[in-house]
Parts: sequence; C-alpha cells; structure tokens
Amino acid sequence: MKGGSRGFFITGRPGVGKSTVFSSIIDSLKSMGCTVGGVIAPEIRKEGSRIGFKLVDLMTGESTWLAVKGSAMKGPRVGRYVVLEEAGLLGRKALERAMREAHVIGIDEIGPMELLLPELRKAIIEALKSGKPVVAVIHARLAERDPGIYRLVKSLGPVVWLTENNRDQVASSREEVASRIASKAGCSEGREGTSIHTGS
Repeated sequence: MKGGSRGFFITGRPGVGKSTVFSSIIDSLKSMGCTVGGVIAPEIRKEGSRIGFKLVDLMTGESTWLAVKGSAMKGPRVGRYVVLEEAGLLGRKALERAMREAHVIGIDEIGPMELLLPELRKAIIEALKSGKPVVAVIHARLAERDPGIYRLVKSLGPVVWLTENNRDQVASSREEVASRIASKAGCSEGREGTSIHTGS
C-alpha cells in the first residue's frame, strides 16, 4: 500500500476467498478501535444450494434481500438472479451512516448487482469520494462494466488480484493493511511494514 493512499481493494475470480480476506481486514480494524460502516452482501444457501444474496448494514446489522434466484419475480436481472430494488434504500442509508459516523468504509462488493440499483450506485460513488478510507471487494470485471468507478477506485489505493497462490500472503498482511488504513482514518497509529504485491 502506498503511503499516500486511503483505500485497499480486493478482486479476483469467484470463490478465491475475497470476502474472507476482506472480513479479516475489517476485524483487524475493529480490534484497533476503528468503527467500520458500510455494506456486505453474503450469499444465502438452503440445503447446500445458493438461493440469493442479502445486503447487510455493517454498523447496525439491518439486512434485506439484495437478489434472489427465480424466474417468477419481477425486477432487473443479473444472470439467474432478480435484484430487488428495495435493497438500494438500505444500502444508501448504510453508506450515508458510514460517511457520517464511521472511521472506515467497508463494501463487499462493488459489483453488478449493487451497481444496478441507482440509489446504491450513487452512494458507492459518494463513499469513494468522501475522503474517508475505504476497504472494498470489487468485481473482477469492474474495469469493463463501469470504467468510471474503476478509475475512481484505482485513484484511491492498490487493487490486489487475489489468487490461490497469493491469498495466504495477503491474508497474513491483514494487520499491516489495517494499520495503515487506521492511520489514515485517525483511529489508530499505523505501522509500516512489508509491501503487498498488487495486480492490475
């Protein structure tokens, strides 16, 4: 992470462990005394099969369905999933709360479903421009799908392309990453350490 950057972004193919690394950095930030706000979108499974995703406010725990699998429901679609527009309202409120009250903003993820909701997309852009440090997972094809937001992401800090080969190294550097983000946020004294090799 560059000394002047205030963001840290994780990307890679599905299932490589992006959310796990994200959560470990967020946990480290909290252990340093930082308040983290924002949103996560965990997958929901039933009898071993993924049925959709929820959107969760990191500060309050409030949640709603972001997307559900099914052809009978109305709404915009991403692949086999219908994206529920009411999630945009919760996401906007969560990010606005994070911009007001949190030291650090966390987003998992900045991807097609989230960006399909106008209110949430607008709030994501505002969060990235807010001046607060941001830790986020970004979709592997964000540069193609939304070049403007990708350029904004790249202006804030490194984008780490997570693979099976480097994920242990990235995970083991979570304290270093969290410390530098905390230093930028003013909620803990940052520590310098070894650098992380980032992808494109």
